[in-house]
Amino acid sequence: MTEPVTPETPAGTRPLPPVPMPPAPDAPSPSGSIEVTVARSDPKSARTFSVARRGANVVLDLLVAIQRELDPTLGFRYSCRVAMCGTCTVRVDGLPVLACQAIVPATVRRVRIEPLAGLPVVRDLIVDMRPFLERWAAVEPFEAGAEAGPGSFAIVSPDSSERRAIDPTLDCISCGACFSACGVAGDGRRFLGPAALNRAMTLVGDGRDESDSHALSAFGPGGIDDCHSIGACTVVCPKGLDPAGAIRRLRRWRVAGHT
Repeated sequence: MTEPVTPETPAGTRPLPPVPMPPAPDAPSPSGSIEVTVARSDPKSARTFSVARRGANVVLDLLVAIQRELDPTLGFRYSCRVAMCGTCTVRVDGLPVLACQAIVPATVRRVRIEPLAGLPVVRDLIVDMRPFLERWAAVEPFEAGAEAGPGSFAIVSPDSSERRAIDPTLDCISCGACFSACGVAGDGRRFLGPAALNRAMTLVGDGRDESDSHALSAFGPGGIDDCHSIGACTVVCPKGLDPAGAIRRLRRWRVAGHT
């Protein structure tokens, strides 16, 4: 592949930086075909396919075309097709993306698709998400508010500094892209990972939450001190979130005594 497959950036989110790639030599017209190489679990299975272009393609279009027309045994996950469920995450030329969101530019002739790194492969492009979800659960990712009577609501003003701090972290869809891109989380270490710590930062910063468990998880073993501040998690987030920034904020809050 000679040009990056580019995720669409949702409105109102931070634009993703482009991944530099060399220009495509003698790029074909959009009406040509795409050579798709797919990682397979069975060494006897076909790995390389020629897929006809059909207008503006996303990576998921290529996978569906292969499964329906060329090899029905190909295994992959998808559900919503609108970048909300987070189930179709794969690596395209090494970069974790949502298959339903990542556009294949008209100049691209070859694409390599692999399962997420750092997670056990079940079959082909399907991975076992348990290591990711166990770390997510470790921060108790739900709000523990005070008991309130009927009709009572805990309100955070939209223009408050508290709301401005947590708003940019709320759109995580648990797709695992940041976990796959993180060289620490995906290496089998105890690190909770970017998504879990991003969620912990949201709850620690929410004045309605009365639990100390989020901060204890984030500041304890496997928490923010295990982050190497590489920032790959932020680069690949398909929702334009900044998990690396959330971890830096947690570090500042710890120094300031915010728990």
